[in-house]
Amino acid sequence: MADSRLENPAYGPRILLLSGYDAASHQRWREQLTGLFHEYEWCTLALTPRFFRWRIRGNPLSWLNEPCLKESWDLVIATSMVDLASLRSFHPGLAQTPCLLYMHENQFAFPVSPQQNASVDPQMVNLYSAISADCVVFNSAWNRDSFLNGARDFLDNMPDGVPDGLIATLRKKSRVIPVPIEDRLFSDRPGPVNWTCPHLLWNHRWEYDKGPERLLKLLQALDRRSIPFRLSVVGERFRNHPKAFDQIRQQFEDRVEQWGFLDSRDDYDQLLAQADVVISTALHDFQGLSMLEAMASGCVPLAPDRLAYREYVPDSCRYESHEQDAEAEVEAAADRLESLLRQQPFHCQPDAWRASVLAGEYQSLFDELIGHSVLEGDSADPLCRGTQVSR
Repeated sequence: MADSRLENPAYGPRILLLSGYDAASHQRWREQLTGLFHEYEWCTLALTPRFFRWRIRGNPLSWLNEPCLKESWDLVIATSMVDLASLRSFHPGLAQTPCLLYMHENQFAFPVSPQQNASVDPQMVNLYSAISADCVVFNSAWNRDSFLNGARDFLDNMPDGVPDGLIATLRKKSRVIPVPIEDRLFSDRPGPVNWTCPHLLWNHRWEYDKGPERLLKLLQALDRRSIPFRLSVVGERFRNHPKAFDQIRQQFEDRVEQWGFLDSRDDYDQLLAQADVVISTALHDFQGLSMLEAMASGCVPLAPDRLAYREYVPDSCRYESHEQDAEAEVEAAADRLESLLRQQPFHCQPDAWRASVLAGEYQSLFDELIGHSVLEGDSADPLCRGTQVSR
């Protein structure tokens, strides 16, 4: 018999959302979900984004005594940092609840910082969680493929006891649904792109994997070629950041329009609308929210021909990728920018990433998982089918 909560919105399905390492992009995504779908009753557990190795391995212990994990839920949504397999074993009720794992990133393709010791624990958490989940959703096809390829290579290196068909099973229950971009960002530019002296925007996390050294080299290459530009370097920054940022500010201070993190979202949105070209020099980017936001706001993108950028940055705006040769890549980026200055293309907004477009995909998947559990019962085969508590 169908549960009346599927038929009567007054008794909407209950969803438990777990964010094991609640970084800015993870927080934004979960706030979008709870804001987009008011027909569900949401409860969120979120852990602060620090002590990465402890967070990804220890979140089941941090949440061990959380009362809401003892309650009954219609759907559990967990981020890729959550040790879902352990949680479902510690709380038997969750083992009977459909679980969706959302992969913002994967540890098989995530670069290890020079300050970190190599460990397989984060990769094992991702792998076990994906096996435990009823459905695995990735924010880009590149993220999905790099996870599956990385997991396959990892298992191929194991001495024995690897089950047959595991990667095929994971692929079968995988989907791609990006983190949405708010519709409000898709607006007309206040003015045309300034191709004479373009306002260049670099808006990424201030960490090594975003390629700040390559940004420095690119700006130096543009300077050698006498290409005029103005510059804004913004994004989430940390106490310890690569020295390249200090060099950039010192060398190009007279061209800087905006520097550092913007506390006001309105100020950041205004900057997106004012910039002309948004640049990525990233070595790793699983979706590229900052690029998508800037493109939605009217910026022309300039990105390497790799990662998730191939899914939404036009061919004419991607420069040759040389991951192992920064000098060659910088020259390719400078060549591509000069080509854009000559061609003066129109900006290209990523309409398929609009929240209003992607909301239907999320809604269908949630209802599919919830409906399958309620209507079919626990004996059916799994298919790929608010309150907030923070610690």
